[in-house]
Amino acid sequence: MNIPTIMPRLKGFRFPREIIAYAVWAYHRFALSTADVEDLLAARGVIVSREAVRQWVNRFGRHFADCIRRDRPLPNDKWHMDEGYCQVVDLSM
Repeated sequence: MNIPTIMPRLKGFRFPREIIAYAVWAYHRFALSTADVEDLLAARGVIVSREAVRQWVNRFGRHFADCIRRDRPLPNDKWHMDEGYCQVVDLSM
């Protein structure tokens, strides 16, 4: 995960910038619910409420969503086929 350096210092928040950034990134990157993000952070030893995650997403989510969209590969008009399946039917019988 690439934590943007242009974000403000996040004064007044209980958790460090990296935890907030991870929660918002996971919410947008994997389309998780706030409860899922809460469980994900709890598994890593960070106890946070769903409401806190929701507020972080509302405040910082636009920036992370834009970064994720920007980093996705662009759709192309050229497609490559990895593997194919062709069934040959004998109609002479």
